[in-house]
Amino acid sequence: MSEEVASQDGPLEKQDALEEAGGGPVDLSSENHTVSTPEPGKQTEAEQSPASEIKDVEHAVSESIEANEGSSGEEKKEKQKSRIPEDLYYDYEELYSRPFTTEGSSIPQNLLQLSHSFGYDCRRRANLQLLDEHTLAFVAGNVLVLLDIRTKEQHYIRSCSGGGIGTIMPHPSRRYVAVAEKGEQPNIIIYEYPSLRPYRILRGGTGRAYTFVDFNRQGTLLASVGSAHDYMLTLWDWRQEQVMLRCKAFSQDIYRVTFSPDNPGQLTTSGSGHIKFWKMANTFTGLKLQGILGRFGKTALTDIEGYVELPDGKVVSGSEWGNMLLWDGGLIKVEICRKDGRTCHSGAIQQFALDEGELMTIGTDGAVRCWDFENIDTADSVDDSGLFEIEPMNELIIGRNVSLTSMVKSAIPDSTIWYAQDSNGGIWKLDLSFSNITQDPEHLFSFHAGAIEGMDVCGCSHLMATTALDRSVRIFDFLSRKELTTCRYKQGGTSLTWAPCMERSNEGLVVVGFDDGVVRLLELFNPHSLRAVAGRGRSGEAELRLKQAFKPHNAPVTAISYERNGTIMATGSVDCTVFFFVVGEQYEPIGFVTVPGPVQVLQWAPQSHERNTLLVACQTGHVVEIEAPGPDAQNDGSTYQLQNLPIRLFYFSSIKSRIKRDAEIGRRQAVKEKKKQEREERLRKMKEQGQEPTEEELHEEEDREEEEELPPLYIPNPPSPLHCAFYSHPGAFWLSMGGYDSGYLYHCKFAEQQSMDILEQRDEPFSFIPVQDTEHNPILTVCFSAERQLLLCGMQDGSIRAFLLEAGELPPGSMQAYWALSVHDNQHASIRQLRFSHDSNCVLSGGADGNIFSFKLLEQEELQKHQAKIPSPRIGLEAEPAAPDIEDPAAYSIETAKQKLELERMQKEAELRKQEKRKKLSELQSQFQKLLQQNQSLPEHVRLQRVELELDHRFREDAERVAAEKVREVRRELAWEEERHRLSLQKLQERFWNLLMCDIVTLTAIESDYKVSTYRLQVMSSKFQQMKEHDQTVQQPSTVEQERWHNKGEQKDPGNITAVQEGLAEPVVLQPRVPQAGGSKLAGRQAEKLRKAAEKAKRVRAKIEKRKKEWAELYAAKPSEDCEDPEDVRAIQFATENMGDFKLKTAKDFTVPEHLRMNVEKKKAQLVILEEQIYQRKSEMNERVLALRDSKVALISLLRSLLSQLRTLQELLPVEKRRPLPSVPTLLPEETPERKLRYSRATLHRYATLRDKVGCPTQEKGQEQTQDVLELLQRENEEDIHTEEELTHSQENTHTQEQLTELELEMKHVEEIRSLYMQDTLIKQMEEAVWCFDAELRLLRGEKLRLDVQMKLADLRHVTLFQELLLLKEFEKRENTLQERLNTRMQEETELRLKLEECKQQLELKKRDIAKLQEREKALTATFLASLGENNKFTDFLTRVFKKKIKRVKKKEKTSTEEQQEDSDDDSDEESGWGDDEDDEESESGAGVLDDSVCPPNCDPELFENTVKLREHRLDVEELLLEEKKSADSLKKECDSLLKKEKIVQSSLKAAEGDLELFNREKQQKLNELDVVVPLRLHQIEYTNDDVVPSKLGMALVLNTAAVGHLQERIKELQQEKNQQRELYRHARQQHVQLSHERREMEAKILELEARCERMMMMKFGKLVDLEALQTLSGSRTLEEMRQESRVREAEYTQELKLWQDKVADARLAVTEVTREHTERLHRLNSLLTKQKQLEDKLNTRQRKMGAQFQGRRQVEEEERRRMQKLIQSQADEIESLRQEIGALSRKGGHILPPSQPSLPAIPTMPLAHMQHTHTRFSMGWRHSPSSSHEVE
Repeated sequence: MSEEVASQDGPLEKQDALEEAGGGPVDLSSENHTVSTPEPGKQTEAEQSPASEIKDVEHAVSESIEANEGSSGEEKKEKQKSRIPEDLYYDYEELYSRPFTTEGSSIPQNLLQLSHSFGYDCRRRANLQLLDEHTLAFVAGNVLVLLDIRTKEQHYIRSCSGGGIGTIMPHPSRRYVAVAEKGEQPNIIIYEYPSLRPYRILRGGTGRAYTFVDFNRQGTLLASVGSAHDYMLTLWDWRQEQVMLRCKAFSQDIYRVTFSPDNPGQLTTSGSGHIKFWKMANTFTGLKLQGILGRFGKTALTDIEGYVELPDGKVVSGSEWGNMLLWDGGLIKVEICRKDGRTCHSGAIQQFALDEGELMTIGTDGAVRCWDFENIDTADSVDDSGLFEIEPMNELIIGRNVSLTSMVKSAIPDSTIWYAQDSNGGIWKLDLSFSNITQDPEHLFSFHAGAIEGMDVCGCSHLMATTALDRSVRIFDFLSRKELTTCRYKQGGTSLTWAPCMERSNEGLVVVGFDDGVVRLLELFNPHSLRAVAGRGRSGEAELRLKQAFKPHNAPVTAISYERNGTIMATGSVDCTVFFFVVGEQYEPIGFVTVPGPVQVLQWAPQSHERNTLLVACQTGHVVEIEAPGPDAQNDGSTYQLQNLPIRLFYFSSIKSRIKRDAEIGRRQAVKEKKKQEREERLRKMKEQGQEPTEEELHEEEDREEEEELPPLYIPNPPSPLHCAFYSHPGAFWLSMGGYDSGYLYHCKFAEQQSMDILEQRDEPFSFIPVQDTEHNPILTVCFSAERQLLLCGMQDGSIRAFLLEAGELPPGSMQAYWALSVHDNQHASIRQLRFSHDSNCVLSGGADGNIFSFKLLEQEELQKHQAKIPSPRIGLEAEPAAPDIEDPAAYSIETAKQKLELERMQKEAELRKQEKRKKLSELQSQFQKLLQQNQSLPEHVRLQRVELELDHRFREDAERVAAEKVREVRRELAWEEERHRLSLQKLQERFWNLLMCDIVTLTAIESDYKVSTYRLQVMSSKFQQMKEHDQTVQQPSTVEQERWHNKGEQKDPGNITAVQEGLAEPVVLQPRVPQAGGSKLAGRQAEKLRKAAEKAKRVRAKIEKRKKEWAELYAAKPSEDCEDPEDVRAIQFATENMGDFKLKTAKDFTVPEHLRMNVEKKKAQLVILEEQIYQRKSEMNERVLALRDSKVALISLLRSLLSQLRTLQELLPVEKRRPLPSVPTLLPEETPERKLRYSRATLHRYATLRDKVGCPTQEKGQEQTQDVLELLQRENEEDIHTEEELTHSQENTHTQEQLTELELEMKHVEEIRSLYMQDTLIKQMEEAVWCFDAELRLLRGEKLRLDVQMKLADLRHVTLFQELLLLKEFEKRENTLQERLNTRMQEETELRLKLEECKQQLELKKRDIAKLQEREKALTATFLASLGENNKFTDFLTRVFKKKIKRVKKKEKTSTEEQQEDSDDDSDEESGWGDDEDDEESESGAGVLDDSVCPPNCDPELFENTVKLREHRLDVEELLLEEKKSADSLKKECDSLLKKEKIVQSSLKAAEGDLELFNREKQQKLNELDVVVPLRLHQIEYTNDDVVPSKLGMALVLNTAAVGHLQERIKELQQEKNQQRELYRHARQQHVQLSHERREMEAKILELEARCERMMMMKFGKLVDLEALQTLSGSRTLEEMRQESRVREAEYTQELKLWQDKVADARLAVTEVTREHTERLHRLNSLLTKQKQLEDKLNTRQRKMGAQFQGRRQVEEEERRRMQKLIQSQADEIESLRQEIGALSRKGGHILPPSQPSLPAIPTMPLAHMQHTHTRFSMGWRHSPSSSHEVE
């Protein structure tokens, strides 16, 4: 947005002159968008030096002012005389604002005189300026304070407007200071420094207040911005007090305006949610001001507090979140932050400073940081985030509770000292040299930060205590004008009062209420006196010590007040309670009462009242009067709330609307009385004059008396806030209300009968006093002098009003006479506190702006004591321990603590009762157990059953029911815990077990120590599956580049493009006639023949089209001359990339091939493949190990079966023949790790039992003992297994020996032999099975070891790939950016090529269309010439008609503007005019004056109509041709522009490819820096020095063995390929020569065949014809019908001819006879003529001398000459017609007409027979032309 405002004459009162000079009023807020252009011959801004720029701007300013002042010489002289002289000064005494005194007021004007300012408005923007080396300046309400840093003395400059001061700014030379004020139409006053005399006054810059002013670097100009509602930006020539330029800067608050120090004429403004860049431009209309609003774009909108202009025109600004924004051209170029995205500051950046090449930033986080200026000036984002990361060069952290808002540099040259404004209440001195001798930050001054919440003065000394929400309490000596001491707490202070000086110990007691509800009693004493008593040294003039702290409220304490005797203290709070305390050495709580609203004011009844009551004013408008509680009012119960105190309530109800209504009634009544008196006077005069008033006049008077409706009564909702309340007399009080009810002091009293319902109670004041000018400026606080002669009121606008009292009471009428003085800021600083000193000689005020002022009351002599008396410490103070403080904001209040103690007491009593019951129950249980034991010791017959011991079974059932209910209750209580443990177990299983595909299973051999274990393998994660699926779905590399190089150099031949045939309108004369469906004159055979001919022509046409299409495809497939075979291109590219030596990746010029380029996706794919291979190999090995374990399980089962059989056999054998049983192996725990997680309820019970045996685990050894319990449980399980096996297999046969017979013995012996064999067989079988298993395990172990080696290598490879992946991720963002840029360029190139090809195709189509139109135009011309015929005497006329350009109405007029229609009309007029010119030229050339729009006489009308139609068609064709040519020209231009764009895109594409190539090299270098572990054996190392392997292999090259072998084999392959290529080249060369010969032969043969074809066509057709058109000609039905009709007529004519021939034969005979007779007569005539000739000859010889004879000869010669000329002309016409006929025949599709014959002139002497022959010839050739036939006849 560009804003431009005309320069103005100066103050607002001169605006009329501006309007007269400019011809109209000047719109200050309008936006005029203009563009200024430099005058020729002048330098541009970029070419001018800074000094010349400054001079140009100043010169432009002076010229603009002079131009606005007038143009005539006399006016200039007058203006020069009226210019303000340099030595002019104003009188400060006449300017500064004084107190306002109303008429009739007896209060002296010098009632209050400013003594000192103890505060500092630290939260005002830029409220700290340095005037010289030792003087600081800042604004304090309505005064400008000049503070001497060394002596701390203050000097004051009072506001001249009385409305406050907006901002200040010293001149660059520090000789002047600009003070911009507030108020109605405020001024800017320039004071000279150090004399402080008003030098210049700038008027009319804004309407309400100035927010910021700034001088330019040279100090010649001043810029100012105003506040709401005009926000006016004004540029001043301040020395002449003239406005140069002004404009509305923005529509929201503006914080700053500055001139650019390096670019004169440029300004910058910033504020709420905006920044704006301004420029002063000197145009031909004067000086202009142009503004461009900064666009945030993607960056969040922010308020901009600080910024700095860079020398190159850029601007760096701050933001609310602490980052810097670099602006360039009105847009954010980049956002600057610290590394890892950290903000530059933790809070908003308040100010920038550019000092000695370093950029300093000041933030609200209390830090000053220095940044590299060059890096920031050239900063740019490297990605789409828009961020630029940089670290500060230096930084200074001042403190934790420091918030800097502005800084000013010392006036000493080359100084590094700065003075900083701290918004938390301080002024700092900073050394920003950042060297080894840098001084620590020095806190020069400390003030309150924010509004003064509490203030009070000592009742016996000139001491003042203040507190604020900045958590500090300060004590001031306002007599000696200094701060004595300060103490800080964790919460802000909200109220304060000084204890009454009833006792000496209370002189220094200050009571402070805080934001958390705590009340602290602070004791002020003189530490020097304490030093004499205690013997300890103390520093400072005064000290505050905590005496007692208690918390009566749970919300901020808003009021504290002492009873009139000082025995009771009351505190009020926002929590709607008032707490009473007994005043003593320790304050004891009495109790509290609840009030209807938050407490605003507390006031005890004065001594003059009988009852000792407390007046409580609430913010909601409630006023409560509470009787003072006595000492016996304390409640010993569980609460401090007082129940029986007498309370009276008043709820203010608005009466302002009724007051206004009564005033309106009174006004109307007065008006009515006045009118009545006037009417009576008029009637009296009429009676005196003898006139009687008519009834109409009386009725008119009555009608006039009709009154308007009175204003309605209004009650504000919500109610108006209550600000102030004070007693007037017992039971009555005054109220000051805000909001709607402001403007009055209301006198109220409590009702005698109090309402029972507080919510429904409404009370009205019984009296009121209007206060002048307080409708929107209510009284907030009041203060009475000691004698109650003077009332001071603190107003909302920051002013103090004084009223004189009558006998200590307010005046009964009104408070119109008063004295007022503006003290604090009039817009944002209401007076919160106002106090008289104890002697009523001083007045102190505290405001919301943080300022504290002390005033002297009237002119008084200097006080004798120059320092306030500080109370002495109490006796024994040094021995007292420090009082406990309440630091926790959440601490219990007094009431809450008492209730808590009562609750704990009740709980303790209940617990004691429970313990007594439990003890009694335990005694009864022990007695019952003794009875049971006695019962058990009795005999059984005497023993009682357990059922008998039950007194009643219902007791047991009830107990069981209760127990069951408790169990259910316990289960319900433990349900959450049970669910938590279940979920924990589930999570543990999911985390550690479910994700485990296979745990480590260690399989051990049976008879050896060999072991083989599985791999601990986890389930493939979902992330891995996603990566795998992603890799499978990843698209193949983009084919854009492949298409690019594939299509490189291939350009489509325009001739091979098949044009899209567009239907163009053919001329009517050339369209064939459509055969009519009506009766055909052809016979069936002829129709059939015609149909066959048409079908044949159709087939031929299709064949020709097919052949054309094949030729077009063949030509389209024909490569261009610079095209290469793609296979050859790929082969060359492969050879180029792989030729030469082996490419090392570490080479600097190594170019990464396309297929070897790596990115994150490819690397992830490699990782996925590697992990998948590792997983597969490990899974396969695990499956084999587990299969072997299954075989071991099967083997153990087999061995057990065999062992059982063996034991059964051995039972039949004697003991001595039994072989030792082989041991059966068992599965070890490590072979079945999954059994560890198998448990049952018995296992859990056993685990609980073992845990109880071991003991509950402690915190230190819990884990070890838990592990011991698990080992014990496992050991018991193993013992159980072994015990079961022993029990199962330890049964031995114990046979008893019996007597056997011999047969039985023999059978037993045989059985024994068989058993021995079976025993040996079974043992051998068991041993073989064990040996086979061990062999399999040993083989598997070997494979496992080899796989371990491979897995280690794979792990190393995995580590390398992962390192490469991490490195590639660092490059991914840049690579994506570069690749995207390259793809974009390639896409642009492809699109441009497609557009170019499309454009070329369209251009070729247009060319073909143009050629067709040209052919049609020629055909029309030929048709026209053919229609004329030979020797047409209207040829010239018809040619002129045919070629005439006429104004034609367009068939389709497009919707256009009037201008386009006018242009088209003008073009048509020009064309018609041009045609007329041609017609005129043709007329002048001798064509006659015939009208070419009407057919002339004797001209064939059909020929004329045909000519007109042909002309229309010709004009249509010409229009189409013109449009096509225009389209072709536009397409050609478009092609040219596309070619240029293509070149540009190609260059940018090459640049992008180069950037990507450099990036790939850089990435490859980074990848080369990664270490790769390659284990090698000695035989693999071929790098030796003298056949010795060197100790360091840093220079060795690691290659794959396959690669080395491939290189060695490649040498041989290249030699073979070289020979093959030579042989191929030789064969190709021979083939090329042979093909060249064949081509030449074919070309010659083609030429020979073409010549032969032409000869045959000439022989057959007599001319060259189009064979394709001839072949596609089909029979014409019309032609065949005409031929048929011709044949019919020919037969008829033949018969008629025979008749006529017979007649002719007869006639010939008669003619022969007549001819013979005629011949004879001719002979006789001949002889006669001969004689006649002889006679004539003789006669002629006699008359030779006669003149007439010679004259006759001349005539004959002239006739002969004319005849010969006609003959030559006719021959020339015949030649021309023959030429046209030849041309028509030579063109394809030409319309052939019969040759025309010129008419020869008649020869008189021609014989009759010759005449008859000529007649016959012409009649046959011109049958259709009767006129020509007639002429020949």
